[in-house]
Amino acid sequence: MATSNQPPIALTIAGSDSGGGAGIQADLKTFHAHHVHGLSVIAAITSQNTRGVTAVHPVPLAHIRNQIQAVFDDFPIAAVKTGMLGNAKTVRLVARELRRRKPAWLVVDPVMISTSGSRLLDEDAVEAVINELIPLADIVTPNLPEAESLLGRPLRTARQLEAAGEALLALGAASVLLKGGHARGDKVVDRYFDDRGVIEIRHTRLPREGHGTGCTLASAIAAELALGHTPRQAIRRASAYVHRALKDGYRPGGGAVYVLRH
Repeated sequence: MATSNQPPIALTIAGSDSGGGAGIQADLKTFHAHHVHGLSVIAAITSQNTRGVTAVHPVPLAHIRNQIQAVFDDFPIAAVKTGMLGNAKTVRLVARELRRRKPAWLVVDPVMISTSGSRLLDEDAVEAVINELIPLADIVTPNLPEAESLLGRPLRTARQLEAAGEALLALGAASVLLKGGHARGDKVVDRYFDDRGVIEIRHTRLPREGHGTGCTLASAIAAELALGHTPRQAIRRASAYVHRALKDGYRPGGGAVYVLRH
């Protein structure tokens, strides 16, 4: 917990975005905006900008392990967020280390495909995410395409979305935030499932496509948990933060996507 002089500490384990709008860069901006000290473990290096991803370079496993050991050996980490991990070996390594370290809070963002459509998680890594990482999560935050990939079925109707939340909980996570940004309609409806039931968080759909919204939402949730909020409080506060940041977003590059004003 924070004191007047000592902010809480949160860790992101994710990929680097050279364009500065998503990934590690977005996570650290989000932590800073929440007055949380941010740590990072870089699992992959991407070459990307607002137009798309042109290359992905996985960080060697030994160095990922060394980064994790370095931060956990020195800092009292209040919350951890995972993002882009890239491949099955990295997923298994991160899961193994988190099982050993047992952070108080873990938010898993199962990053699979970038906004531009580039695949950011190998297809053979999905099983590792399902079997080894999601069961450790306090909150898992898939968007609709990610949820479809995790469950192996399409999600179109409200009834299918309700069933999907229960099925994702059955994978072992303590709670699930099923993001609705990819659905149609003038409202974005996020559905949060836990052992108390379901709550919906609604926002007016903004007429723009955001870059790094999923990364930012998961890291904002981790920051709110580090600050001492409950999961239900954290997801509401984080969702409102992302909506404001996208509403005030801007286009720093030549692509059509908006970068959030973190």
